[in-house]
Amino acid sequence: MLFARRDPRWPRDFHHRRTADLLNLLEAWELFRTFPPAAERDGSRIPVVAADPHPTPVGPGRIAVTWLGHASVLLHVDDVTLLVDPVLAGGIPGARRRLTAPALTPEQLPDLDAVLISHDHYDHLDAPTLRRLPRSTPVLVGGGSAPWFARRGFSDVTELDWWEDVEVGGVRIEFVPAHHWSRRTPFDTCRRLWGGWVVTGADGRSVLHAGDTGYGPFPARIGARHRDIRVAVLPVGAYAPRRLLRSVHMDPAEAVRAAGDLGARHLVPIHWGTFVVSGEPVLEPLERVREEWVRAGRDRADLWDLPVGGTRVL
Repeated sequence: MLFARRDPRWPRDFHHRRTADLLNLLEAWELFRTFPPAAERDGSRIPVVAADPHPTPVGPGRIAVTWLGHASVLLHVDDVTLLVDPVLAGGIPGARRRLTAPALTPEQLPDLDAVLISHDHYDHLDAPTLRRLPRSTPVLVGGGSAPWFARRGFSDVTELDWWEDVEVGGVRIEFVPAHHWSRRTPFDTCRRLWGGWVVTGADGRSVLHAGDTGYGPFPARIGARHRDIRVAVLPVGAYAPRRLLRSVHMDPAEAVRAAGDLGARHLVPIHWGTFVVSGEPVLEPLERVREEWVRAGRDRADLWDLPVGGTRVL
């Protein structure tokens, strides 16, 4: 389908949902100047293991999380396999070189029950990766996003508003709010709704993938609505300098606090170790989240600080 109409239930844009500030051109240039120099962009110390697209054991009553790099995650809930925010090709605009290779190529992925997209920023929505997936793959997106996928041949696209859910293979998948925004070009700012995903198995246990978000009241609201979130997959990187990024990206201390607001037992730190898009040192998000987790009095074994390609099963 070359052209696709925007669903009339969506507004022209979602600026009214935005709780995060947008950077102006001067601030964007200031952010770019804080990026670590090339000599300090060493990915060799970032832990990486060979990914298993079929972690065992999986099946009814089990949740498995595989980190593929940055925000790309495979979720296995009961017998349902979901791929969130796949960026499995080379670089992205603004970050042409990856620090670590994708844990899997699109061709190595298991059979997918659905792809979940949190928002349209290039480090979460990657057209080169999607071109290598079957166009019949079901895709779940925020409001206003379906035309983008329809133009690229995807035939099964479901748009959701915040707090709306659908069933896929017996699990419930709900789109939840995030403190962020959206844009792919200078002309489509906030045209597509952004958010995160709560996936709930038949036994009532849930896993959250927060997408991209700053800290604020949404985690507590999500936790009040979903009372058995066992695993929270939360962004911990791309936070420096704080003056510029506080409203759109959590730092490690805020991610630990958000896990508590959600009532989650386990935290999986993501959104670090793949692309240089901010000013903190490459390994600092991992080091800080470990420190903050212990400082908060949490059991160290409950922090699932996965290597790229790593899997944990609940």
